[in-house]
Amino acid sequence: MDASEERDDADLRAQMEEIEALSSIYADEWCVIDEAARVFCIRVSDDSQRPTLTLCLQIILPPDYPSSAPPVYQINAGWLRGADRMTLANSLEELYVENTGESILYLWVEKIREFLVEKSQSADGQEMGKTVTTEEEGHDYDEDDLPDYSMLKLTNQSAQLLSSASDDEELPLIKHGETITDRRSTFQPHLAAVVTPKQVQRVLNHLYENKKIASATHNIYAYRIYCEDKNSFLQDCEDDGETAAGGRLLHLLQILDVRNVLVVVSRWYGGILLGPDRFKHINNCARNILIQEGYTDTSEEASKAGGKNKRPKGKKAK
Repeated sequence: MDASEERDDADLRAQMEEIEALSSIYADEWCVIDEAARVFCIRVSDDSQRPTLTLCLQIILPPDYPSSAPPVYQINAGWLRGADRMTLANSLEELYVENTGESILYLWVEKIREFLVEKSQSADGQEMGKTVTTEEEGHDYDEDDLPDYSMLKLTNQSAQLLSSASDDEELPLIKHGETITDRRSTFQPHLAAVVTPKQVQRVLNHLYENKKIASATHNIYAYRIYCEDKNSFLQDCEDDGETAAGGRLLHLLQILDVRNVLVVVSRWYGGILLGPDRFKHINNCARNILIQEGYTDTSEEASKAGGKNKRPKGKKAK
């Protein structure tokens, strides 16, 4: 067995030991989404008995974690946006850097819990904990409307790109599309050409610096990055509290066969429930800005795309 194989074997043993420990410590808060793909979820609350604030930490363990790569993670919490989301993400990344090469998940979970406790004790945290009527309240969902956890199964090369991307990577140009307003709810799309997950994060961070976008009720996004050497896609999505919207948005990118693009749709809820129409507006916003920026020719072509498997398309030359 060479050095590389020994390191891989050590990583696998460390992951198994960490997973066993976490499942014992967190019990019902720990969820296995796909054991073979190393996809897990931990529900974290400020108080286990009477939670005010709760979020879900979804993680993917790449093969070279913990020796040389961090876990790929996604924070799901509809109330967590803008500066607060950035603060928490930065604290997790700093914690990883301080403990490079070691198992990090327990430290991450407890750091998140500490963040939630501090937030719930603040004035704005108490406001977040109050019940707010949105599209999600009082609705039962069919299985087709539930989040598709398969969207979270990033490939190993995605994890490697995320961990190896340089911190000073250039911020891609961000384009903003026309708004759609229906019964006082407003939807607006944003688009950026991206080639690495790190660029995706930079774009999202930059958008959240905009007070108007950060104040949106939901910022739904999806991206697809084509890796020519692997002939495969890196892709992911986020609902941001709008159940199933991220998966539907990613599905639109898939059926249009676009590549190397991130699409974000901001929704400002107007107090009137839109039902299924909200998904129509989200996808129409996304389709419009993809047409506007040359990723697909016309709305007619977009509607004909269906589920056909066509050659992946990037932005068309103008």
